[in-house]
Amino acid sequence: MEHRKLGSSGLYISEIAYGNWFTHGEQIDQAAATQCVKQALDLGITTFDTADAYAGTRAEEALGEALNGTRRESVEIFTKAYFPTGDGRNDRGLSRKHLMESINSSLRRLRTDYVDLYQAHRYDYETPLEETMQAFADIVRAGKAHYIGVSEWTTDEIRSGVTLANELGVQLISNQPQYSLLWRVIEQEIVPLSEELGIGQICWSPLAQGVLTGKYAPGAAAPQGSRFGADNGDLKNDHRFLSGDILTRVQQLKPLAEETGLSMAAFAIAWVLQNPNVSAAIVGASRPEQLVDNVQASGVKLDPELLLRIDEILGPVVERDPGKVESFKTRP
Repeated sequence: MEHRKLGSSGLYISEIAYGNWFTHGEQIDQAAATQCVKQALDLGITTFDTADAYAGTRAEEALGEALNGTRRESVEIFTKAYFPTGDGRNDRGLSRKHLMESINSSLRRLRTDYVDLYQAHRYDYETPLEETMQAFADIVRAGKAHYIGVSEWTTDEIRSGVTLANELGVQLISNQPQYSLLWRVIEQEIVPLSEELGIGQICWSPLAQGVLTGKYAPGAAAPQGSRFGADNGDLKNDHRFLSGDILTRVQQLKPLAEETGLSMAAFAIAWVLQNPNVSAAIVGASRPEQLVDNVQASGVKLDPELLLRIDEILGPVVERDPGKVESFKTRP
């Protein structure tokens, strides 16, 4: 397993991180979650990403249980706050009240005294940025987080956040965007700014919610138990990655993956890791063997000619519009 610096900080993280969105506490039980985490550790993954809102806070609990007994200093634990964790008006967002209460609750569920990275899960348009950044700075100074990061912020928001963080003497070192062969909206604006400011990308959904594994074929039924399977067994067609054109083009990537000796999943993850501004690609797993496959992407260098062939195949189905960074103007 290769490790990379997170932004311009001194923190090394595994270039493949294990995330538990949609799995722990929802798709799999504690025993399966623990098996996956143990497999990740055995494969050299040291970085684990979660969020307080995942599975209604159960995902943090599952990760804390799964990591119980692991030497704390040997892993990097990341979590996030913003989305609702309760029914109250203050159980969401990036207000000082919510952040101070959320970090304490997250630490309790994760069974740790600190997280390595505490992230703003989205930008809060209802709270002054100064209030949010002051709360983050106080959390760092209290020793409850080493660094801070953001997720799906726009360029203006990132620049303002970094400016305030610098004034407060804390390090904002990361952004967590969606990024994959099919979703490249960060490349035009976010990545150049991040390179300027010393921010690294921790990318979620490098497999485009599983579409880039090639398991969804145009005109075919959905694999049993898959995320996009309808109740009648048909493939759902209401997702942006499930059009016939996209699925057809993804199937055409299979010979290219075979040339590299990688599975389709590892091939897609390796592509994400070719971007030098990417510090890690987050993978999820409901079975340990999925991780065994995914980590084959670590350390792979794809030939520039191969990258051009990928682009020729995917062509117009790639989303590049920088305006599609996933912001929410009102709190969920």
